[in-house]
Amino acid sequence: MLCLWLLAVTTSVADESSSAFNDANRLFEQGKYSESIAGYEKLIQSGTVSVPIYFNLGNAFLKSGQVGRAIAAYRKAEKLSPRDPDIRANLQFARDQASSGTPPKRDRWKSLITKLSLNEWAVLATAAVSLCFLSLSARQWKREWRSSFRGAVAVLGLTGALLIVCLIAAYRYESEQISVVIVPEAVVRRGPFEESPSAFTVRDGAELTVLDKKDDWFQVADPAQRTGWMQGRQLMALNPPVLTTVK
Repeated sequence: MLCLWLLAVTTSVADESSSAFNDANRLFEQGKYSESIAGYEKLIQSGTVSVPIYFNLGNAFLKSGQVGRAIAAYRKAEKLSPRDPDIRANLQFARDQASSGTPPKRDRWKSLITKLSLNEWAVLATAAVSLCFLSLSARQWKREWRSSFRGAVAVLGLTGALLIVCLIAAYRYESEQISVVIVPEAVVRRGPFEESPSAFTVRDGAELTVLDKKDDWFQVADPAQRTGWMQGRQLMALNPPVLTTVK
C-alpha cells in the first residue's frame, strides 16, 4: 500500500519553507499531479532540497504513472534519510509497480554498509580513532594507567580500523553511478550508435549501473550483468543530492 507523507511533513517544513512547498502539496491533494511535480521540481532547481520534497515528488510521479521517475525521487530521499520506513515502503511499492522487475541485487556486505550514510560512517570512524589516541595519551600521562588502558587501546584501534574500512566501502558505494529508466521501453544497444544491434530491452523503472559515457550515450549494466548502450534522455541519474536548509 502506498504511504503518503504530506500532512506530517507540512507541519515540520512550513515554518522554514516558502509557500511553494505547501502550494505543491495542495495541488497533489487536488489530483493535479503535473502541477505539483512542477512545484516540487522548481524548489529543487532553486537549490531547496529536503527529504519531504523528494518524497512528495516521488508520490506525485507515482500517481501520474511515471514509475521510473518516482523510483529516482524516492532513492534520492533515501540517500538523505536511509532508514526512514515511509521512504522504504514507498520505494518498494514503486518497484513492485515497475514492469522491469526487481532492483539490482545487493550482497550482504553492501546491504550492511548502506544501512548508514557516508557521513554517519565518517563520524563513527573519527570517534573511534580519536578515542584510541586519547587512550594512548592517557597511558603516557600516568605510568599506573598503562596496563589499565592496554586493552582499551587494542579494542579501539581494531574498531577504528574496521570503521575506516567500512567508510571506504561506503564511499565506494556512494560513488556508484546508478540511473533509472524513465521511458516505457528502451532498447539497449551493443554500441553507442542508433544503428548498433539490439542487446536487450529494459522498461520503465529499471535501475541500471552506469559504466561509461560517450557523448549522449551511456554504457549500462542491468541486474543480470548484461551490458549495452542507451541514450541519456531515456535515463535519470541518481546523483547524490545536496541537503540544504529549506527557507
